[in-house]
Amino acid sequence: MIRTRALLLVAALATALALPTATASAAATVAPLATLPSGTGSAIGPGGDLFVASPSDGSIYRIDRRTHAVSTFHTGLPLPVFPVGGVMDVAFQGSTAYALVTIVGPDVGGTDTVGIYRLDGPTSATPVADLGTWSIDHPPVPDFFIPSGVQYAFEAYRGGFLVTDGHHNRVLRVGTDGSISEFATFEDIVPTGLDTWGDTVLVGEAGPIPHLPADGRVVAVDARTGDETGVVTTGTPLLVDDERGRGTSLYTLGQGYFTPGQDDGSPAEPDTGVLMRVGEDGSVLPVATGLDRPTSLEVRGDTAYVVGLAGEVVAVDLG
Repeated sequence: MIRTRALLLVAALATALALPTATASAAATVAPLATLPSGTGSAIGPGGDLFVASPSDGSIYRIDRRTHAVSTFHTGLPLPVFPVGGVMDVAFQGSTAYALVTIVGPDVGGTDTVGIYRLDGPTSATPVADLGTWSIDHPPVPDFFIPSGVQYAFEAYRGGFLVTDGHHNRVLRVGTDGSISEFATFEDIVPTGLDTWGDTVLVGEAGPIPHLPADGRVVAVDARTGDETGVVTTGTPLLVDDERGRGTSLYTLGQGYFTPGQDDGSPAEPDTGVLMRVGEDGSVLPVATGLDRPTSLEVRGDTAYVVGLAGEVVAVDLG
């Protein structure tokens, strides 16, 4: 009976989101767009350019999607203390850019603020939300070994932000005034990428270690209550992002095969990443395979922009 109700719920979600029939092909054209020092989160800015966070040098880069010209938009953000961390993502509220910075606080031997920074100029940034201190003061249950959390991605939403914490297994609601509250809480599912559709928040989940493909899924969460309302799709290996495309189409990005026995936060094996298209029944079919440790996805029109951990940014023709 429980399984029957779950299947009915998935069908209802597919109808509500109007997901198209999956007709993907792994033979899509993948073209190099830019090579940066490193790559994590990304965003399409108000002028249409692609902005990419590069943690290894504490910078945000701007890429002209038409000419492929690369310029430094901002530099000087806190550098990583460990291989994972530093500036993880970039987002916009109107014309104002913000950056998400993680694992740089005193609890891990750093000296910087873990949180959201407003980018005031090419080298000037102001912390506007101290997520690290808030997370230490509001620990998850059960507690985890990095008290300040591991914030992975954030999305501008209704005048503020939604932020995933892949270590504390929750999504935070954050205001530009620095207010912070818990929006949604999960079991050990490692929330990653985000997108929104009206009153629905689409939360990507990598799944617990060893990040089995069956655990890589997108769930729908009610934006008014923070309650999970159903599973939209499963089957993306080490899912790191999800993004709506043209109309109500939906894509997922999988970092690829995770070797069992690796430490928390370790990436997937090189060149095993995959971009998936979600079908109306929740199934996923590959659009492009062999991607090198992808971390972030943006979709505009018939093109997907995929950022890789090593700094490679590619454009995928969605056809």
